This record gives sequence, C-alpha cells and structure tokens, in this order.
Amino acid sequence: MKLQFKLLLVACSLILSVNSFSIDKNFYIFLCFGQSNMEGNAKIQAQDTADVDPRFKVLETLDCPNLGRTKGNWYTAVPPLCRCYTGLTPADYFGRALLAQLPEKAKIGIINVSIGGCKIELFDKDNYTTYVATAPDWLKNMVKDYDGNPYGRLVEMAKIAQKSGVIKGILLHQGESNTGDKEWPMKVKLVYDNLMKDLKLNPKKVPLLAGELVNSDQHGACASMNAIIATLPQVIPNSYVVPSAGCEGVADHLHFSAAGYRELGKRYAETMLSILK
Repeated sequence: MKLQFKLLLVACSLILSVNSFSIDKNFYIFLCFGQSNMEGNAKIQAQDTADVDPRFKVLETLDCPNLGRTKGNWYTAVPPLCRCYTGLTPADYFGRALLAQLPEKAKIGIINVSIGGCKIELFDKDNYTTYVATAPDWLKNMVKDYDGNPYGRLVEMAKIAQKSGVIKGILLHQGESNTGDKEWPMKVKLVYDNLMKDLKLNPKKVPLLAGELVNSDQHGACASMNAIIATLPQVIPNSYVVPSAGCEGVADHLHFSAAGYRELGKRYAETMLSILK
C-alpha cells in the first residue's frame, strides 16, 4: 500500500513537472475586449499584412474558414485579429510595437473578443442576458458568433492560452455606447474583477489598459466620455488610460482611421512597456 502511494506521488509530480515546462514564461498573453474600435473598423491595408513577426500570435476565437483558422488555435497575428471579417485594431500595432522592444526570446499573444456597438454591460457575466434581450438584431447576431456569451468565450480562450503562456495584461477600448454613464468605471471594475477571479489572476500583476475614444481634436462625437474614462484608475488601482489625442479619426467621428489605429496601438504598447520595465 505504501509503495502504491509513493508511486502515485511520483506520477503526480511528473505530471506537474510536464505541465510547468509546457508554459513559456516569455509568452506574454493579452486579453482584448470592447466595442467597434477594438473589434477593428478600418480597412486592412497591404502594410498591415506584410512581414508580421511569427513571434506575434493570435488565438482564434471563432472558426474562420476564410482565414484557414479554427477556434482555440494559435496563428501568426496577420489581421483580422477579432472576428473573421473585421478590420484593423489597436491590438495589431500594440503587439508589433511591444515585441520590437522586448528580448528576442519573447512572444506576444492576442485574444480579442469585441462586439461593435455594445455597451460594457455585454461583458457583465451575471446580467448580460438581460442586456442582450433588448439589443437590436444586428448586435444579437454578432453575439451569436460567441454562442451567445462573449465574456464566456473570452474566459474560455484565456484558459486555453494559460496552458501556453502568461496573461500579462488586458486591453480595453469601449465607451461610445456608454457615453455620459458615470457608473462606467464601476461597471468596468466588475468585469475586471470577474476576469481576475475566473482566471485566477493577481490584479497587482495584471494591469488594465483603457484607450480614450476619438478625441475632441478629431471632433470625436463621444469625446466627452474621455473625462469619465480618466477616472478609471480611481476605482481600479492597476489601470492606465491610453491617450488618443492626435490619433486620426474618420468622417463618422466615432472610429479611428487605419493610421489612427496604428498610432493608438503603439501608445498601448508604450504604456505596457513602461509597466513591464
């Protein structure tokens, strides 16, 4: 009986050892969520698909036959990085700019679950069904892509990613649909706290980076929301606001241009790099 117990302990230790070696501590994973600007609204251009470093990865969150990708697998992060037919996002140039400043052994992984036009309430895991029930049909159809639960899909994919690397941060770009909502910071905190619990993460080690909306210098239709976004660090100590001033917007005054996304992505990277250092 004692021999069997010892053999069991040895077997367990070997399993734990194999699992620990399979996790690459230099593989930095970043969760991305929000609405259309994180989803990717700008048309992908030739420069965005050329020479993508194979150390920059995306974990596909859907089956995308048009891209030759299947859900739950890693691929070189050639855009789109959200759903199968979305556009350029800040995550694209966040990953590229960050990787360029990290050691050669580093890798970056992106997981992006974003829904254009959604309120932050969509990511409230306990109340999202109430929100979706009253949402327009076009939003419901996008939510269906994630089996009706975008937050659940984000957590599902994050758990897969944790078998390969380490979650180092969360990128958020959302707020247009919550413009003027002074409770927005607390609603974001609820989502953040749930992610920390569901993924067993330490909030002191996993920062939240929130990007400003199209700025007033670009005649942003929701620029007033930036004042509320600025208060986020008051409720989430390990959170940072990424400025959007000077990031080019487009004619609808809601979205960034491709050039705007590239610049904003680089600013996310600069913020994250300062935290990592």
